Amino acid sequence: MILAVDCGNSRLKWGLHGNGRWHRGGTVPVAELASLAKSWKRIAAADKVIVANVAGRSARRWLESFFARRSLIPTWVEAKRRECGVTNGYGKPAQLGADRWAALIGAWSILRGPCLVVTAGTATTADVLKGDGTFAGGTILPGLELMKRSLAHRTAGLPLARGRFSVRPRNTADAIETGCLLAQAGAIERMFAAMEPGAACLLAGGAAGRIARHLSIPAQLVDNLVLEGLVRIAEEALK
Repeated sequence: MILAVDCGNSRLKWGLHGNGRWHRGGTVPVAELASLAKSWKRIAAADKVIVANVAGRSARRWLESFFARRSLIPTWVEAKRRECGVTNGYGKPAQLGADRWAALIGAWSILRGPCLVVTAGTATTADVLKGDGTFAGGTILPGLELMKRSLAHRTAGLPLARGRFSVRPRNTADAIETGCLLAQAGAIERMFAAMEPGAACLLAGGAAGRIARHLSIPAQLVDNLVLEGLVRIAEEALK
C-alpha cells in the first residue's frame, strides 16, 4: 500500500492506494495538520509514503516528525530531468514545484498524449505537456479566491463578498466573481489555443469545477491528479 500526500499551500490531500485503486483519502487545511493524527491511525498498512510538499519547511518538519514516530521514512518528491515517461523542459529542473511535476506525471499516466495540465488551487497553474511526454513550460497566476481577496485587501471600495457568475453583472459582488472566473478561464483557453492538434485539457484542484463550467474548450476534471502522479512515481521506484 502507498500513502500519497500532496501538501499544498492551503490544503493537504492524501490517499492510500493499493491493488490498483484508492482505498481511503481525505483533505485537511495545512494550518490544521495535527488533525491528521486521527485520520492516519491506520497508516501502518502503508508500505511506502511519498510526499509532494510546497507548503514550506514547517509543514515538512511536522510531517517528518509524524512519520518518524511511526517508523516510516517518506520519499520527498522533487522534479527531475526525466521520470515516468515525462521530460522536464525547465532549464533547472528542480525549480519546478513538486506538485506540478507530480500532476504532469499523473496526466501522462492517464492520457499518454498532449495535454494542458491545469491545477486550480491557491495558485492556478497551466502546464503544457507535449505528445512525446515533454513538459514544454507553463504559467502561474493567482488562484480564484486569491484574486478575489487581493481586490478586497488592496482597494477601498471592493468587498470580499460571495457573488454569482453573470453574463452582465449588475452588482459589485457578481462583477468580482464574474471577472475572476473569466480571467481564469481566459488564461486557460489562451494556453490551450497554442497546444498541438489533438491535445486534451485536464483540470484538478479545489476551484477546478467552478472554472470548468465557464470554459469553451473540452476539459476533463480529475480529482486526484497530483496523487495519481505520486503513486506512479512510487510504483516506478519499486520496480
